[in-house]
Amino acid sequence: MIEFFADSLVNGFLQSSMMGKGIVLVQLAGSVVMFAVIIGKVKELSHVGRLSRRVSRDVMTGRDVLEYYLARHPSSHTAIENIYHETCERAFKLLSPDARSGLAHGQGQQGAALTRNEVELVKSHCEHILDEEELRIEHGMGLIATVVALAPMLGLLGTVWGVLDAFADMGAAGSATIATMAPAISSALVTTVVGLLIAIPGVCAFNRLSATVRGLTADMEGFADDLVGRITLEFQA
Repeated sequence: MIEFFADSLVNGFLQSSMMGKGIVLVQLAGSVVMFAVIIGKVKELSHVGRLSRRVSRDVMTGRDVLEYYLARHPSSHTAIENIYHETCERAFKLLSPDARSGLAHGQGQQGAALTRNEVELVKSHCEHILDEEELRIEHGMGLIATVVALAPMLGLLGTVWGVLDAFADMGAAGSATIATMAPAISSALVTTVVGLLIAIPGVCAFNRLSATVRGLTADMEGFADDLVGRITLEFQA
């Protein structure tokens, strides 16, 4: 069954016009790029999710909000860690020199305080970093969606073009039979079949990745809210 289907596609491709062959080659090139991006995103999101959970646990179980930051752990550059370090860096620099020195030397948070406006500045900076990390996590999803949308549309274009050529040949010949029309119609349908074969798994992968991205985004937003809340609670004068 599979061999027959594959042979039909190959034969239809070989019998198609240059336009049809060109469209199929463009579809295949797009599918290679799409599946490469899908594999990369699966690995990236799995890695980001695992490390983000670890960092979130370490940060939230510390004595105070800056403990993990001041320990200067090696950075894994995950989304949540970037949000945490950038936000804490902003808050730390807004403290007075004496307060920064005391915190750096483990003398506690005595005298370390932020005004309401400074807390708002830290919150604004955290939201900005959050937006950047969300865009970074979503990077590549647009390319997958583009290939999924264009593959069947290009297939439809190739099919319509092939049928148009077939009717033009029929009109030039002055007659038509099944024996002469069937190969032309068959080859014209190849581009649509190829487009659907690319789009169907692409849609499944895109929906699965989108759900993972939404989950990570929700975790990041919750972490950012908790982080700003702890900074406000511990440092607001």
